Amino acid sequence: MSHAGDFAYAAWPDIAEAAGRGALAVLAVGACEQHGAHLPLTTDTDLALGVSRRIAAALEGVVLPPIAYGDAWNNEAFAGTLSLSPDTLRAVLCDIGRGVQRIGFSGLIVINGHFGNRESIALAARALVGGGLPVVHLDYPHLEKLAGEICDSEPAGPGFYHADEVETAMMLALRPEAVDMSLAAAEYPDFPPTFGIEPMQLRDFVATGVFGDPRPATAAKGEALIAGIVAESLRLIGLWRARHAI
Repeated sequence: MSHAGDFAYAAWPDIAEAAGRGALAVLAVGACEQHGAHLPLTTDTDLALGVSRRIAAALEGVVLPPIAYGDAWNNEAFAGTLSLSPDTLRAVLCDIGRGVQRIGFSGLIVINGHFGNRESIALAARALVGGGLPVVHLDYPHLEKLAGEICDSEPAGPGFYHADEVETAMMLALRPEAVDMSLAAAEYPDFPPTFGIEPMQLRDFVATGVFGDPRPATAAKGEALIAGIVAESLRLIGLWRARHAI
């Protein structure tokens, strides 16, 4: 993908050309929250943006500036976490989507890098589709399958990946300079029996903010995870495009 396909480098005539040829817009939605002592607070945004850029390159689409804040309420007991309310995030997504439609992009692909954003993204997508903008939103499809095939450590819980081998490996592939493996340490907390069915702060039962073991992570594993996520995302996007003749 040329730099003209990325808002971080593009000027307005580049975007006018892309919209004029019916390009898709790709939006990464991340979070600003703790990821243990070895990963930066921007991990979720970094990962979602990295995946988004690869998807946009394959589709000759345009990468929008990422949303770097999400609904990270359950990590607010850790210093550095900055969270949006679900309603605020939904409103931001709706505003951006309306802008995407006004510019003339043929549709919006949302790549979510943080579990807590899912409800807001789904509600925003519903509103935007109702207004005539085709939207598809993806949450690292096939991640659980890929992690089971590629990673050596066990997850802290089914489908639960936070500051562990999965996220650390992906960060080593995308932003190795931001990872300090000398501080990587394992923690397998005991999840409260009501986890998932009532609001709770993660710090009440995890000391380091790590869920699992990040130490076996490598950049090669991260590349394999990202490649698998991108491949499955492109397959699903292809089905979506065919359904809407985009």
